[in-house]
Amino acid sequence: MKDGWSKAEHVLCVRLDNMGDVLMATPAIRAIRSARASRRVTLLASASGARVAAHVPEIDATIRYEAPWVKNARTDESGSDAERALVEVLAAHRFDAAVIFTSYSQSPLAAALVCRMAGIPLRLAHCRENPYLLLTDWVQETEPAQRVRHEVDRQLDLVCGFAPRPADLRLSFRVFESDRAALAAKLRAAGVDRGTGYIVVHPGASAPSRRWPAAHFAQALRELAQRQRGAIVLTGDAGEAQLLASIVAQAGHPMRAHDLAGRLTLGELGALLEGADLLVANNTGPVHVAAALGTPVVDLYALTNPQHGPWRVPARVLNRDVPCRNCYKSVCPAGTQACLVGVAPREAVDAALALLSARRSMRALAERFTNPEY
Repeated sequence: MKDGWSKAEHVLCVRLDNMGDVLMATPAIRAIRSARASRRVTLLASASGARVAAHVPEIDATIRYEAPWVKNARTDESGSDAERALVEVLAAHRFDAAVIFTSYSQSPLAAALVCRMAGIPLRLAHCRENPYLLLTDWVQETEPAQRVRHEVDRQLDLVCGFAPRPADLRLSFRVFESDRAALAAKLRAAGVDRGTGYIVVHPGASAPSRRWPAAHFAQALRELAQRQRGAIVLTGDAGEAQLLASIVAQAGHPMRAHDLAGRLTLGELGALLEGADLLVANNTGPVHVAAALGTPVVDLYALTNPQHGPWRVPARVLNRDVPCRNCYKSVCPAGTQACLVGVAPREAVDAALALLSARRSMRALAERFTNPEY
């Protein structure tokens, strides 16, 4: 790497896609931050990325930007002066270096150009083609042809030249006491009895190709209500309220099921997952929040992208292998969603019960060893 990386005081980290992508970059951001005691880290992120950054203690500041070159961009600012304004904002911060985090399907070159125009002297990213002067340092993109790494490993490998792997490789998500207090009030209002524990079920996902069928969720919800004694809490954003209502209706309104769609902030969702026995979800952002907090996950994992499985947390990842795996599509190109539809509700329920049993056994063992009478 070029000289100067080890001495960089103010580093810009660029991750312009979704909440889960930011969370999976947090071990690498921790490595960057901890490699130099006086270093500050600013994150350039989308709106969803900026929300989660508020819960990442390794990030000192955030700049929000909806990049038109990123999939799922929320706005189209291509006809505006947004890029020029962004360059001016970045230049004013006088960053010493920029690290551009991407998945292997993304190009870093647009972000690299912005960083170069802002006068950031050191710029690092994975890149498939020769970036010439857009990047001062780059790692040849070899995925997926030669290998496929988990997204966390990919980003840690990118920065290892100036930021060695930290001892703590967990994802980072901080829950504030105010979030815990607000959640407790909302759970009381919803009639959730936390005394017997609870499961969180999150049926939504930003891409249709990553959504297990609603009817499957409904059947799994019905069986979970019958086969374990804890409450079931359904979560989703306001736009998923109709989906959750449909699932509850199809399930026959099982006892102990509580629909909180659109009622929780991100911090309150974190507090909910922190206290949960288990999360059942599609491959989506809350899976990575749960992983950061150590909550086991049953992940209905569509084979669109092999890099994003639950990281360092007890998990069961469920799908069916298909010839079109790793398609990177938001909508199933075959129109069948065979990699998800083939997972039966009973399979998800059995996986959930196995994880619940293991978690409760570990808790009982921990209580036994911390009991002063033992």
